[in-house]
Amino acid sequence: MSDELLRFRPEFPILANTTYLISNSLGAMPRATQAALHEYAEVWANRGVRAWEETWWMLAQEVGGLIGALMNARPNTVSIHQNVTQCEAVVASCFDWSGKRNKVVYTDMNFPSVMYFWEAQRALGARIHMVPTDDGIHVPTERLLKAIDEQTLLVPISHVIFRSAFINDAKAIVDRAHKVGALVVLDTFQALGTVPVDVRDLDVDFACGGVLKWLCGGPGTAYLYVRPDLGRILHPRFTGWVAHEKPFHFEVGPIRYADPPYKFMNGTPNVPALYAARPGLKIIAEAGLRKIREKSKRQVAKLVELADARGWKVNTPRDPERRGGTVSIDMPNSKEVCAELLKRDVLVDWRPKAGVRMSPHFYTEDRELDAAIGMVEEILSAMTVAR
Repeated sequence: MSDELLRFRPEFPILANTTYLISNSLGAMPRATQAALHEYAEVWANRGVRAWEETWWMLAQEVGGLIGALMNARPNTVSIHQNVTQCEAVVASCFDWSGKRNKVVYTDMNFPSVMYFWEAQRALGARIHMVPTDDGIHVPTERLLKAIDEQTLLVPISHVIFRSAFINDAKAIVDRAHKVGALVVLDTFQALGTVPVDVRDLDVDFACGGVLKWLCGGPGTAYLYVRPDLGRILHPRFTGWVAHEKPFHFEVGPIRYADPPYKFMNGTPNVPALYAARPGLKIIAEAGLRKIREKSKRQVAKLVELADARGWKVNTPRDPERRGGTVSIDMPNSKEVCAELLKRDVLVDWRPKAGVRMSPHFYTEDRELDAAIGMVEEILSAMTVAR
């Protein structure tokens, strides 16, 4: 089968000697990232403090623009942070928890880091309503929608579930929230780069995520989209000098906010991470999100078929339209199998209640999927003999 996306494969050095099925955790590093980080070092070495006004200060806005273009965001609506927990903390800091509308609704399928953050907001008056899953794979959509009521302030929800790759019905969640006056914080970490995200079509209030997974941008760069009308009226209390209208005046006293996207930033940005983020974002844009999604659906379906043929439990949705880029396979002794695969340079990961997570991306060859499943069979056979 002809696969035009494989033309990008030489841009990722690790693929030469590794079967890389772990883009759900950390995307492969583009070859150009090494040059980008060298450029950062050269700028620092040769321009010193002048780098701030010449290059570094504008980087966050530039990278935010690259990310925003991938999710159809309007210009200057995406601010840059260091992780998603920080992004959601910025959102939370815009609101008062002392009134009757102080309810936060999400599910137990969210990524734990943001759960920990929202649970901690109870001390400020937030009422947390966590909707449980029935099967560890799907989010009970109707139950979630019913929990969003007139006392709900925020709905921080994952677009794609990290354990099972279930795609939440983001549009239905946003529509329900807006009907009762609530706002949605959509975590697109496991979506953007492999599952289409259109913040304008969804009319979502906030969207956040990071570049280190499907966007191949490395750690240290996360993004926060704020709907333009909200960006004009909200005032985050989690703030800092970068958000000031005149940051280099170092004024004493209350902040005077800059315009978005800087309005939603806070302390000094992670400049090396911004350099590292750009190459992957540019490759993803060139490859095209529609083509990436088409290939992802095909390869994920192949993995599900291979697992089914061997009688292994698949903790991933059966409906391809509600399934992201990861297949969670809970074969026998899955944790031990994962450890053995890593020794063989087949990079996957293991999660409780999920099993071995395999995540092909646009640079993955079909033959690698067959080879990985074949290795699992060898490992299980060897375990049986050893017993």
